[in-house]
Parts: sequence; structure tokens; C-alpha cells
Amino acid sequence: MRVPRRQILRLALGSVALPALPHLARGQAYPTKPVRLIVPFAPGGNTDLIARLMGQWLSERLGQPFVVENRPGAGTNIGTEVVVRAPADGYTLLMVHPPSAINATLYEKLNFNFIRDIAPVVGIVRAPFVMEVNPSIPAKSVPELIAFAKTNPSKISMASAGIGSGPHVAGELFQMMAGVKMVHVPYRGTGPALTDLIGGQVQMYFDGIPTSIEHIRSGKLRALAVTSTSRSVVLPDIPALSDFLPGFEASFWGGVGAPSNTPAEIVHKLNKEINVGLADPKIKARLADLGGTVLGGSPAEFGKLIADETEKWAKVIKFAGIKAE
Repeated sequence: MRVPRRQILRLALGSVALPALPHLARGQAYPTKPVRLIVPFAPGGNTDLIARLMGQWLSERLGQPFVVENRPGAGTNIGTEVVVRAPADGYTLLMVHPPSAINATLYEKLNFNFIRDIAPVVGIVRAPFVMEVNPSIPAKSVPELIAFAKTNPSKISMASAGIGSGPHVAGELFQMMAGVKMVHVPYRGTGPALTDLIGGQVQMYFDGIPTSIEHIRSGKLRALAVTSTSRSVVLPDIPALSDFLPGFEASFWGGVGAPSNTPAEIVHKLNKEINVGLADPKIKARLADLGGTVLGGSPAEFGKLIADETEKWAKVIKFAGIKAE
């Protein structure tokens, strides 16, 4: 029996399309079981807050629990490696943050290459630090602080939340660009650093706005600048540090990553749903409490942010000679 040519073409086209169907179905069905969202910090703090906010959103949208799992240790490398070694099936995700970029240079030997081994999904938020001093410091502006530091070299103690933390590298970038020298005093987190800053044991700190804003308003701390390239809506009377040191920028940022080779349709689905969440007024309001701006966008855009931050902080770490403990 002779089969019409048009029917042969239909059959051929159908056979070509068949291999794509399982992939399409996989993306549409995902997730079919709970998803782990790894936070490489102890509970509390901005990264944990963002994870729980977006985890709840994704759980409600996709009908499966997105369970936040805190895996701190080794400067966030333990939690990161959990995701690097996990199956690339979308069921183990990572909260990506500044140490993801900083550690690439800070640590001489890592068991992974972050840019190679973690696929960017989407950026969520970017928020500046606030440069603040104990009121005992006579400087009331950035130029006055720079002048004071130059005439009193190594007399200002600069706190940080730990070696290689965002506040630490922000402070080192300030020293590099301002041409001043301060004494770095690392702490195990923001809480003890703020306690000693308020008590006068250290004189300066780059902190996230949410944890310092009430101390600034009460006069316990003096804010000199924010580290974004423009003023913050949360502290509109405080200038940007880039007004005095052109090009200065340092910030907390967060987003979601997955093991490399995670199917593109799963990455796309997560990206799409998180972007929808970032447009929700309630989530936008919660993220605004961090004093930052919502990111969103494509995986490629988030990947570029990670690559840019990795390159930027590599220069600062090498200049300052920072070594991991």
C-alpha cells in the first residue's frame, strides 16, 4: 500500500519531536517531592530570611515543601559543597550570597569551583551596607574620617563579621581606595561586632542597614555613608560613599543557585516562579526592609553578577593580603 507523502512527513516530524517530550514533562511536573534549600549560615541573618521568604512562596506556588536547611561552617563552604555534590535534579538548591564570590580567592584550595559547579537560577535582592562609627570618633563625615585616619594611622579599629565576610572586604576596599590603614578586628558574626562597636571597643563597622538602623536613630552609632552608588531610601539623609570615593560599591546580595547540569527546564521554572514572587507587593515590602532593591531577571544576568563580584573581590583580597583562617 502506498502511503501519501504528506502522511510520511507528519510521521517523521512526530518522531523528531518525541525525544523532547520526557524533558518537557519533567519540567512541567517538577517538583514531585520536597525540595531542600541550603543556607550555608546558621539561622538568622539576611540570607536565612530571604530563603524562608522565597521558600514559603515556592511551597505555595508549586505544591511541594521547599525546606530551608541551615548548613553553616568553613566560611559557608560546607553548605555550598552539599549542593555541589547533590544530584542535578532540582531538589537541592543553594542560597547564593557574597561569600560565594569572595571565597573563590580567599581560600587557596576548595573542593569545587563555584562558577563551574553552581548554575545561577535568579538574583533576589541587593542591599548596601552602612558605614558607621562609634560617636567617640570625632569625624562626622567621610572626608573627616579619611583625614582622621591619615593623621592617626592604625589607630582606628575596624570590626567585621569575620575574615572574608562582606563587611570585611567592604572595609578593605575603603582602605584601598581612600589610602588609609586601619586595624581589622574580626568577630563571629554581626551581633558581637555591634555590641563592641556600641561599647567603644572598636570604632568602625560596615553593617547591613536592618541590624543597625535603630542604633543609628537612637544616636548610639553615627552613620557616615551607605555603600551603594546612590542614597538608600531607608536612610535618605546619609550620602553614598561613592560621592567621596567615585566608583565605590559594596553590598549584600542574595539569590538562588542549583548544581551545574540541572535541566534547563527546571532552572527556567524556578526562575519564572521566583520572578513572579519578586513582583508580589508583600514580598517586595519584606525585601525593602533590607534597604535594598529587588533583582530578578534571567539566570544569565545573575551569573554575570556572580562573575563580576568574583573578579572585583579577588583584586581587593590580593591587594589586602587577606588569608582565610
